[in-house]
Amino acid sequence: MKLLSTVAGPDTRAHPTSSEPGPGDHGRDRVARSLLHEGPGTAASVAARLGISATAVRRHLDALQADGLVEGRERPPYGPAPRRGRGRPARVFALTSAGRESFPDGYGQLALEAVQYLSEHGGDAAVTAFARARADQLSAALRQRLGTQWEHAAAQPRLVALADALSDLGFAASVDPAPTGAQLCQHNCPVAKVAERFPQLCEAETEAFADLLGHHVQRLATMAHGAGVCTTVVPASPDERTSA
Repeated sequence: MKLLSTVAGPDTRAHPTSSEPGPGDHGRDRVARSLLHEGPGTAASVAARLGISATAVRRHLDALQADGLVEGRERPPYGPAPRRGRGRPARVFALTSAGRESFPDGYGQLALEAVQYLSEHGGDAAVTAFARARADQLSAALRQRLGTQWEHAAAQPRLVALADALSDLGFAASVDPAPTGAQLCQHNCPVAKVAERFPQLCEAETEAFADLLGHHVQRLATMAHGAGVCTTVVPASPDERTSA
């Protein structure tokens, strides 16, 4: 039974283009997809991603906010708050739960029905076994991308490489500083709808990260439970804390 298709969908992240979006749904869709696949951002940063004007992006963000698909905040939904300078800080925009659910893929509902069937006929043990098998395939896919020398790299480059590998698999991941180490942030979760009902998927994925990195990690927030991003804290090792 192949499980890799349930790890993540194809990498459909937005790519920069010099064309200006036209009025209507097309421009809104491009802006929303950038927030979905590349994570939250300011109007200026989204404009830079898409290669269009910040004015056009703000117009589409206003429309998306009016429909409850996007929310604006004075700080990112993950990582440390930016330093305040003069003037009003730029707002950071992120998709709401309704915004993420507005992208029909067909696979989310099918996956949920499949795991519900598995739960009804095999119980929690069957769901846990499936979650671990999926996590094992995710680990194998990541190790293949990371290569044999990855484990010997320094902690920060290792974590950044892991985030890049996750992004290759469609998770749109990044690394941000944390008071006790670093945060591995996943801006896209292909199985959030299923994990909302079956947390074993998140638990097995967290265990896979710990196994890959060789030490304990802690999942702080998940999209499955209403967060804007899945956040995993990776504590600094004693050697790193000493050298800091």
